[in-house]
Amino acid sequence: MMPLRPPLPGSAPATPARRRVLAGAAGLCAGLAAPAWLTPALARTPNALNPTPSQTEGPFYPVSLPADTDFDLLRNGTAPEAPGQVTWLTGTVTDTRGRPLSGGVVEIWQCDHQGHYHHPGDGNRADPAFQGFGRVTLGRDGRYRFRTLRPVPYTGRTPHIHAKVRLDRQELLTTQLYVQGDPGNARDVLWRRLGPEGQAALTRPFTPGPDGLQADFPLVVRP
Repeated sequence: MMPLRPPLPGSAPATPARRRVLAGAAGLCAGLAAPAWLTPALARTPNALNPTPSQTEGPFYPVSLPADTDFDLLRNGTAPEAPGQVTWLTGTVTDTRGRPLSGGVVEIWQCDHQGHYHHPGDGNRADPAFQGFGRVTLGRDGRYRFRTLRPVPYTGRTPHIHAKVRLDRQELLTTQLYVQGDPGNARDVLWRRLGPEGQAALTRPFTPGPDGLQADFPLVVRP
């Protein structure tokens, strides 16, 4: 055992009892010096989910919403079903702790089978049979579902579907969803800017199902 240091002039002797008191006080001060709300790194949930990357809204968000804004973009009012490769777009919206965003709203919008949007900036050339925009309210499980078409390319862009998540009046996420394996991805500036992690989060396979293609996009928003 190492010999004890001689006490400083004017200080009390470092007896075993005194050392125990000082050690306890030091531990208490250390605990009080760094409360969790002042140290975000320590307060983080160990298994927190990464938020879904955001992307530009683009120039073609509807100026005015169509009369029909339900989950089925292939049926616009009483018009015949719009042409295109039927796709069921599904997913769950949660916060970074994995809690479903009950009561939130998911919107999607995209071009028709010929690459045109319902928008004056695109000449209002979209197929009138294609709704082009849909909106659903999330239930307690946070799930959403849309019936739409597989997105197609147009000049300068790889196939994609725009998506937006809202809660009350707050906009939580605006992003774009991509088709895994599409040859246009590597040439698309916005897709390349995402980097490997962002590309993995926003690019999913569109696989054959019993009633068209199936694509599942989980979305994670900040609480």
